[in-house]
Amino acid sequence: YQELDFPNIASWTSRDSRTSGRCCGAVERTSRDPSIVTAMNEPWPRASEFAILSSDVHARWKNFGQWERTYFPKLVGLHVEETRLGYCRMVLPFREELEQPMGIVHGGAIAALIDASVVPAIGSAYDNTIGYSTVDLHVQYHNALIKEDAIAEAWVTKRGRSVVFCESEVMGRTSGKRIARGFMTYNISTLRPMTK
Repeated sequence: YQELDFPNIASWTSRDSRTSGRCCGAVERTSRDPSIVTAMNEPWPRASEFAILSSDVHARWKNFGQWERTYFPKLVGLHVEETRLGYCRMVLPFREELEQPMGIVHGGAIAALIDASVVPAIGSAYDNTIGYSTVDLHVQYHNALIKEDAIAEAWVTKRGRSVVFCESEVMGRTSGKRIARGFMTYNISTLRPMTK
């Protein structure tokens, strides 16, 4: 990835030759000539590489983490800013409770953001009868997150019949620093009835 210079936000343009993924008859990632690198006016240009969701699918994911009951994503304060087919941008708002004693946001909170950010990206291609769970999560920490919100951009890199591969990149909202990067494998299966 090549960094492009513009105020407060670092942006990357893909320099690899990934192929477009297909699922449910839609192209997840639009093609882009990797030899062309231009300054972009969008603060999150990666989103434009993914198809816009239908209104019913968008409605299903726009309030992820904002349920009546307090599940873990709500407990740490995660909320979705944008979801597209195979893509999600999610925010972890800064709270002092997320800091560790050295005054930086705990790596576990950042890992939770990375893991949760891919859920709408994965789920955007499936209906409510499909379940998915983390099989593998690898996190690389690049910089400390200090007293600012974290924003994760997550995307699907490859879909199989029973496995989905994803990546997520976390940035500091005000500093524009790359905080962490995550690589995940998710299992896809038919939902089982929940037990009480």
